[in-house]
Amino acid sequence: MKKMTKIEIITRPDKLEPLKDALVSIGVAGMTVTQVYGCGLTRGHLEVYRGQAYNVNLVPKIKLETVVCEIPVDTVLETAKKVLQTGQVGDGKIFVYPIENAVRIRTWEVGDVAIIDPKE
Repeated sequence: MKKMTKIEIITRPDKLEPLKDALVSIGVAGMTVTQVYGCGLTRGHLEVYRGQAYNVNLVPKIKLETVVCEIPVDTVLETAKKVLQTGQVGDGKIFVYPIENAVRIRTWEVGDVAIIDPKE
């Protein structure tokens, strides 16, 4: 069984389409995208609405998750960096986790074959 790695990318919502396109172009086959809210080191920001100031503690973000085994993790990270890095606060975070096992529920295939496209 090949080594499997989960990559979790949390970033700005407007970067979703360019990120998806870039990941597909390097061969990432599957991904899960979730709309999330959060704050990092800045703890949000102050906004004014109808003359009333209020603190926005949780900022809208997207979380893209994928598991890779054949595509090098460094390739995914470098691709994400090229698309996401603006140098501004709020670019996001990337987390990398080792995956012990995976199961394709439809066929009960386990291990790396569970995340590989069956057409290959």
